[in-house]
Amino acid sequence: MSGTIEIYTDGGCDPNPGPGGWAALILEDCSKKEISGYDPQTTNNRMELTAAIQALRNLSTPARVKIYTDSQYLQRGMTEWMPGWLRKNWRGSSGPVANQDLWKELLDVMKPHQVTWQWVRAHAGNVNNTRVDWLVNQARKTK
Repeated sequence: MSGTIEIYTDGGCDPNPGPGGWAALILEDCSKKEISGYDPQTTNNRMELTAAIQALRNLSTPARVKIYTDSQYLQRGMTEWMPGWLRKNWRGSSGPVANQDLWKELLDVMKPHQVTWQWVRAHAGNVNNTRVDWLVNQARKTK
């Protein structure tokens, strides 16, 4: 594996639940790729997960990947909660884990890669986070 690929992801709905958008910015060496999409009826959390899934699907070869997200749900899900969910057969403290289909899909698309997760504060001046937030809003408005 060569250098680390950096990915910024975001997802959102307005209202929540409601029409949603997701986006990712993939930074590899000197190249930059933006992807985004729309769902007419979804939730913020589903869009956050979808952004990470779609970004990883866009990688053509196994890589070291650092994913930046402003979603504590996504970041903590992958770094803190996942081991317990797997140990307890997809059950959390309050019952079945929500969005299991997307969590399982995310685990699957991560398999060829070495992925680390980094939370970033939303709307705090990070230019790449600001860009994916803008792409999410564009995706929601253009469909």
